[in-house]
Amino acid sequence: MNDDEVAVAGISSPVGRVSVAVTTVGVAQVRWAEPEELASRFNRRMVADKARTEPVLSQLREYFDGSRTELTVPLDWSGTSGHQRAVLQALHASVRFGSSVTYGDLAARSGTGVPARGIGAIMGSNPLPIVVPCHRVLAHDGLGGYSGGAAGTGLEVKRWLLALEGVLPATLI
Repeated sequence: MNDDEVAVAGISSPVGRVSVAVTTVGVAQVRWAEPEELASRFNRRMVADKARTEPVLSQLREYFDGSRTELTVPLDWSGTSGHQRAVLQALHASVRFGSSVTYGDLAARSGTGVPARGIGAIMGSNPLPIVVPCHRVLAHDGLGGYSGGAAGTGLEVKRWLLALEGVLPATLI
């Protein structure tokens, strides 16, 4: 295995097909896509490497079935930079399962000076959804947006994830 390779695999979940791309450093991408589609986003050779992908997929399965509240896989932040990385790292470090934060609150927590609207754009570009839980970031007056899920299903996926975590009543999904 070398640094020019990315291991890619996927699972079926209650909210659609989820695939992961794992470098030698850690998880670099999580997407609602087939593994081959995800691999095309990298300028690296795609490989099958269960030693890298199975720990991530196993934790995601446990999360989706409700038996895991924290994903503890190593992360490869190389697909992020500057303020985006700082905001996503603040989110990852401070907003736990079963809780939420507003875009404005995350802006303050990040210490970056990025305004709430900019936080929304960063959440939309998060390469590590679920693992870096952008679904837990809400507008001050509602759910806000969500770019996860298959085309057109983002808000339904966000509602489902928040209901799984007990943030929203299951009757709202």
